[in-house]
Amino acid sequence: MASNKMIIYQIFTRLYGNRNTTRKEGGTIEENGCGKLNDFTPSTLKKIREMGVSHIWYTGIIRHATQTDYTAYGIPKNHPAIVKGRAGSPYAITDYYDIDPDLAVDVNQRMQEFEALIERTHKAGMKVIIDFVPNHVARQYHSICKPDGVKDLGEGDNPQNGFDQQNNFYYCPGQRFTPYFDLYCGEEEPYIEEPAKATGNDCFHNAPGMNDWYETVKLNYGVDYYAGRVGHFSPIPDTWNKMTDILLFWAKKGIDGFRCDMAEMVPAAFWYWATDKVKYRYPEIIFIGEVYNPVEYRNYLGAGFDYLYDKVGMYDTIREVICGNQSTHAITSAWQQTDDIRDHMLYFLENHDEQRVASSFFAGDAMKGIPALVVSALLQQNPLMVYAGQEYGERGMDKEGFSGNDGRTTIFDYWSVDTLVRAAQRKLTAEEKQLKEIYNKVMTIASTEKAVTDGMSFDLMYVNGHLQRQYAFLRKAGSEVLLVVTNFDELPVTVDVTIPAHAFDYLQLKEKNAQATDLLTGEKLKLFLRRDGAIALQVSPSSALVLKFKA
Repeated sequence: MASNKMIIYQIFTRLYGNRNTTRKEGGTIEENGCGKLNDFTPSTLKKIREMGVSHIWYTGIIRHATQTDYTAYGIPKNHPAIVKGRAGSPYAITDYYDIDPDLAVDVNQRMQEFEALIERTHKAGMKVIIDFVPNHVARQYHSICKPDGVKDLGEGDNPQNGFDQQNNFYYCPGQRFTPYFDLYCGEEEPYIEEPAKATGNDCFHNAPGMNDWYETVKLNYGVDYYAGRVGHFSPIPDTWNKMTDILLFWAKKGIDGFRCDMAEMVPAAFWYWATDKVKYRYPEIIFIGEVYNPVEYRNYLGAGFDYLYDKVGMYDTIREVICGNQSTHAITSAWQQTDDIRDHMLYFLENHDEQRVASSFFAGDAMKGIPALVVSALLQQNPLMVYAGQEYGERGMDKEGFSGNDGRTTIFDYWSVDTLVRAAQRKLTAEEKQLKEIYNKVMTIASTEKAVTDGMSFDLMYVNGHLQRQYAFLRKAGSEVLLVVTNFDELPVTVDVTIPAHAFDYLQLKEKNAQATDLLTGEKLKLFLRRDGAIALQVSPSSALVLKFKA
């Protein structure tokens, strides 16, 4: 399937293949089970590919802090006081050169199992994205798998200096780590860190609180936060070299891209330097940045990022529209904010950080997300991301352990995802099957229709001010045109959609009576195309029309 529309399927690897339904709150890996790399069989990958997916982001691949004991395999034990949840956060890395042992059938063969997964994914016609976590590491970071000649992070540090350009960490000299919680956490010996290192979320003192990323330590890229964020980048800081070597290590394994966690907490100067070195050797590799400050978007794109999360613009806006707090005209404003960089903005409705659309904290019903999916997938040529379970209406309303009942699927606990388990067992409800069918159709349209993958986009909202819960736009490539009308309302509507003379000129449309096919239902209808003329259309609740016709 030729396509230049990137569709990423995010998979929380430890949860995806787990079919154990014990789901004991705070349960161990033995009690609750754990998904494995080998669960991604050729047939499983083929089904994912058939959804129109081009890239799989396997989340949580690199070894991170956990309360599970793997000392029998020579893997150091982590103190439970500084691990969030039984399974631990995949963003508290303990060894950048290792694979998470939870994911392996044979722990001693964990790297080989991952290399085989890369090969299977490529064979299935998809590319592989993994996390790169550049801003922070687990408090007990210690690499046992680093290549010969590589020095560990912090190995050459001088901890007597709060900041030193060549240190890998920041320190609180003369102060012991004294967070808000019990440092014993059931163990005979407490966790001791002296001097305390600065915490990952830019907490530069020795006593992080409950809402701090207390299980992590901040990496030092040559920025002196103690002196007001002054950058010292010449000579090149040691951390730059070490982290670039880590990127090159994984690139050599054959992965196709990095999703870079909290990229904006690391100076753009580093990214300029590192992406240049990686892309020189691996020109096809992509970098996706988690950047939340729109003022910094162009800076980080200039520093070598290919795509950035469109969270504070499109995601937040669409969420407000779904929940009825904003008019659909806000969507126009959202895309206009990034129009000059639109091909680089990654649209999504769910990921591991956000609440599930179907959760009680968001829309309460996955079907209400359908118009938003259509807009996110079809409005531009830019990438779309779907989070595993989203296509079945996963609610994320479990109280898993460290992760409470918050509308998110846990990243801290051993668990299994209800809809993914039932999908594998072919026990979905009629509504879930219907939702999945719609996702398949929309993602296939996004990845195969020339008007979407290569076409121009024309927003119709400026001449349709009366539309408050509907959103309409045109896409066109060659002689193929799509008229897309979405209905965010929970009631069926008949709407008049005006197509202005400017759209006829810009897209080179002719006035005519066109035969259109709704790509979502296969229904045929006649469109009377007139300059500044209105077309009356009926749209079902929480639904969309994707009308294809010849120009």
